[in-house]
Amino acid sequence: MGVFLIDGGIPLKGSVRISGAKNAILPTLAACLLTEGKSVLKDVPDLEDVHTMCGLLTSLGANISFNTIQKEITVDTSHIHEHTAPYELVNTMRASFLVMGPLLARKGRARVSLPGGCAIGSRPVDLHLKGFSALGANINTGHGYVEAQVRGKLTGARIYLDFPSVGATENILMAAVLAKGQTTIENAATEPEIVDLATMLVSMGATVTGAGTDTIRVTGTEQLNPAEHTIIPDRIEAGTFMVAAAMTGGNVLLKNVLPDHLKPVTAKLREAGVEISEELGCIRVKGLEKPKAVDIKTHPHPGFPTDMQAQMTSFLSFAEGTSMVVETIFENRFMHVSELKRMGARIKIDGRTAIIEGGIPFMGAQVKATDLRAGAALILAGLCAKDKTEISDIYHIDRGYEKMEEKLKALGARICRL
Repeated sequence: MGVFLIDGGIPLKGSVRISGAKNAILPTLAACLLTEGKSVLKDVPDLEDVHTMCGLLTSLGANISFNTIQKEITVDTSHIHEHTAPYELVNTMRASFLVMGPLLARKGRARVSLPGGCAIGSRPVDLHLKGFSALGANINTGHGYVEAQVRGKLTGARIYLDFPSVGATENILMAAVLAKGQTTIENAATEPEIVDLATMLVSMGATVTGAGTDTIRVTGTEQLNPAEHTIIPDRIEAGTFMVAAAMTGGNVLLKNVLPDHLKPVTAKLREAGVEISEELGCIRVKGLEKPKAVDIKTHPHPGFPTDMQAQMTSFLSFAEGTSMVVETIFENRFMHVSELKRMGARIKIDGRTAIIEGGIPFMGAQVKATDLRAGAALILAGLCAKDKTEISDIYHIDRGYEKMEEKLKALGARICRL
């Protein structure tokens, strides 16, 4: 395992291109299972999670070619011969569970290990299974696996999600496109990644309306065709670089972004005094010496994203004044706090609320990335810390940020991987 060494105190300057979205490519790869033939996905980030999903599809019988230079994946799903997603792959990444919907729709049967991923709290798959059951599948759970079967084809249904889960919305949507009749998903997640998946499915011949709203309607079809699709930019990577520019007092132009996807982050940074200007497909962020404290409460889209909470906690430790961060999505997503406190942050946790006394200079220290976004928060702290910071367990960071240290180096940061 590697470590990042960071010698902080350098304002970031220059431009950075944001990669394709991790949270969009994973369901899109799973959607390829719905067809027979070769689908082509473009602007694919070279991430550990992407390689894990490709390995999972390969274990099911897909033939995959990943051109990391062209950022393009060709997925040939002509000969899917397996319906079991094994523990050793699913255990490392929660998004692996997204193959269940497509396998069930195409093969009539799917057996998937209960998922793993970052240890940020309870994320049960009961909403996924509730949706499959409503579509006519029989569900059995045991020995660490979930198995779903259907005689004949799935049948369209009206499905209400108790919580607007992104994964459940994606999984049910993919199952419904090959079901008989019409399916309505109510209280659906509205994240941009849902819209991207629906765009891919429509290009494959599916009939989907309402993606991006809380009610999605699907009219099932007999067969889908392979398609070509370009992945949307990663709004969380973009938000992370926005915070990096703000914390270091830098001046950074982010290219390949969709500003509408970043409204909650942009609004909070502007509230803190950061100068942000938007252009077509670009955002420029100019930091300042002493940003102001703000309060944040995470919510499902279009609210402030939980995937940016850790990074903003780092930013607010740097900002002047007292801030409050309330985490409403995951009950265990403050694990980065103890590591930030090792660097000098003054944060108190009360349940799902963090009270942050800002304006305390970060000091370099040995810290550990406890999960993907926690790792990003520690990098941000290290970029503006006095002395050197050493971050271990950076495999978490590699799961969701493509060539993070190379992009930061290009902006002037003193960071290296050992």
